[in-house]
Order: sequence, then structure tokens, then C-alpha cells
Amino acid sequence: MIPRYARPEMVAIWSPETKFRIWYEIEAHACDAQAKLGVIPQENADAVWKAKDVEFDVARIDEIEAVTKHDVIAFLTHLAEHVGSEEARFVHQGMTSSDVLDTCLNVQLVRAADILLDGMNKVLAALKKRAFEHKNTVRVGRSHGIHAEPTTMGLTFARFYAEMDRNKNRLEKARWEIATGAISGAVGTFANIDPAVEEHVCEKLGLRPEPISTQVIPRDRHAMFFATLGVIASSIENIAIEIRHMQRTEVLEGAEFFSMGQKGSSAMPHKKNPVLTENLTGLARLVRMTVIPAMENVALWHERDISHSSVERGIGPDATVTLDFALHRLAGVIDKMLVFPENMLENMNKFPGLVMSQRVLLALTQAGVSREDAYSMVQRNALKVWEDRVDFRELLLADAEVVAALGEDGINAKFDMEYHTKHVDTIFRRVFGEA
Repeated sequence: MIPRYARPEMVAIWSPETKFRIWYEIEAHACDAQAKLGVIPQENADAVWKAKDVEFDVARIDEIEAVTKHDVIAFLTHLAEHVGSEEARFVHQGMTSSDVLDTCLNVQLVRAADILLDGMNKVLAALKKRAFEHKNTVRVGRSHGIHAEPTTMGLTFARFYAEMDRNKNRLEKARWEIATGAISGAVGTFANIDPAVEEHVCEKLGLRPEPISTQVIPRDRHAMFFATLGVIASSIENIAIEIRHMQRTEVLEGAEFFSMGQKGSSAMPHKKNPVLTENLTGLARLVRMTVIPAMENVALWHERDISHSSVERGIGPDATVTLDFALHRLAGVIDKMLVFPENMLENMNKFPGLVMSQRVLLALTQAGVSREDAYSMVQRNALKVWEDRVDFRELLLADAEVVAALGEDGINAKFDMEYHTKHVDTIFRRVFGEA
């Protein structure tokens, strides 16, 4: 996580100040529940809330931790400095450090998911707008990087919309799955703390009680969360790669917006490079980099070890901050993206009529020609288009065998571009619910 690729809203979630504020709320709400149960005096629970407006001193907590070698104890010591040692003596009653650490982490991940979902909504809105704008903008579809058959730019945006919509659904499920808390004490048996305390704290923090924790919340939840972020990152790269291809000089069917005063190269003034989508490709790699460590965190010794802890201190902020930045960058790229319909038609006609080869093939088989013979008849003409850049239709009209099977009118009828776009509305209704 570096400032260049970070937005302040997401960074704030992972700041020490935010973390200690959440820790405080966990402890204070737990004291309220303990007092209600009669475990601790009500006045001691009330006293903890004297610190509700305190800005906890990160440097002071670090100073204490340098001696205690324990972050939670350092925080509790600092909290007692504000509340008073006598008043704070029941704080953390029956709890273990993971009750605070794990519940806090999940609060942070839920808040991060909310920001990410907002970013995804921006991407979806941009994709939908551009899809309808270019619903009938014809371009050539490619497979293996080679011209295949006509499609539309609107369908390209629509398929990315559908992919991102699936990702939004995945993230909503991942958010739900990670929204649990645990205040179950050492090894998770509630021996020294009533389950009602956990229920109260979770309710106050917008979480659900973890059905069964050990001394930690099970890490399969976190593995699923980070895996979902990895899939979203891969979809971002999928879109970025398409835009990068479109911006290639030989293609130039679309391009990132190039602002006034922007420079593409320190050496070559003519350059307009797809730097934003190249950056998105790199950021996607960083997010995916967090997935395997998250999965490796699932396997812990017995009821708990801390092999996962150092990993999560890194991947929590890194994955969410990076993905948040990438989503907002992608939304801007799509919204401002330049589209060049004339170049799309010019590219499709570099090998005139060649993209209609399947229609001719199918027509020949329907006219009684065997598929093997039909393929040979079409391919021998198609290869000449590859070699000599001549017009595919003219070659077919000059091929006596093809004319005998289809007739001139039959051949000409197979070069109607609207044939390939006749179901665009159907696809749009499937994706957007409207056409």
C-alpha cells in the first residue's frame, strides 16, 4: 500500500487510530453487557465511556508496547490512563486478545467491502452507459487475436457489465460471510465470559456472532473474502487488456482519454500510451498476490497460533486499498474512453468480406453440399483473400462451383451485416433487463 495507489476513504479504515477506536468500542460494549449480567459494577462500565471522545495516542501505545511486547495489553494500559486504573479494572474481563483483534479485523473488512461495493457500482454504471451508447456500433469479434465474425462494441461493454455484476454478487456474499465477531474467551469455550456478551458486542458493531470459534474466528471466511477480491481484480484486468488491445496503433478502435498537457513518452512526443489500463493490469496482480497467503492462513495449530497475524496485517490493507483504487480508476477509464467506429469498420474490411465465411459455409450445406466439400470451397477462396487482400464476395461470385450451388443472389444475400446484430436486443434484455 503506497499513497500513489490509495484513496483516503479506504486508507482511513486501516489507520492505527481507526483500529484503536474499534478496539475501544469492543471493550466498552463488552463492559456494558457484563454489567447488565451483573458480572461487573455498572459504574465501572459507565466509566469506560469517559474515553468515548478520546483520540488515542498511537505513539504512547507504541511506547508501552515496546516494553510489554503485546499490542492489546499496551492499548488496555493506555485506556486505563484515560479512564483510571480502578475504574478500568474490569475492562477485558474474561476476554482474550483474539476477541478484540479478530472482531476488529472483521469490522474493518466489512467497512472495506462497503467502499468496494460503491466502487463496483460506479464501474457498473459506466459500463451500462457505454453499452447502450454503442449497442449497435459494429466491430469485428476476434478469437486467438484473429478476425472472427462481427459483433458490436455495445456487446463488449455488456459482457464486462455482466461479469462485474456477478462479481458484485460475490462480494456481497463475501461481505456477509466475513461479518462475524467472537467474544468467546480463551480457546472459545465461553468459560469465563457469557455468550450474551458476544451477542451484545456483535449487535452494536453490525456483526453476527461466530457460531463456533476456537481462540480465533475461522480463517476459511477470510480466505473466501480475499479470493473474491482476487476474482474481481482478474475481471478488472480482463477489461484493461481489451482496452489496451484496442489502443494499439494498428488497431485503434478505442483509447484512454488523453488530457490536455499529458505526455506519453519522455523521448517520443507523438506517443499516447495506455498507461492507466497497464497500471490496472499491474494492480490486479498485487490484489491476486494476497489470495494464496489468505488461503494458507486457514490451517492453524490446534485452537490458535499467530502465523496468520503478520500476513493479515499486510494483506488486509494492501488488497482492499489497491482494489478500491483500481475500481475507481477503471470507472474513470470506461467513462472517458474514446471509441472510433470508423476504425472498427476499416479494420473489419482489411480482408473484405472474409468475416462472412461461416454464413457461406452453412448456406452451401443447406443447399445440399457436403460439409467437407463446402468447407473446401469456402476456404480456397478465403485463403486468396488472406494472400491478396481481394474481395471475398467477388471471389465467390467468380467461383462456378459456389455459384452453381447458391446462385449470385444467394451469395450476395450472405453479406448482410444486420444478420450478425439481429439478437443484440435479446442479449441486452438478458444482461440489463431492458434493450
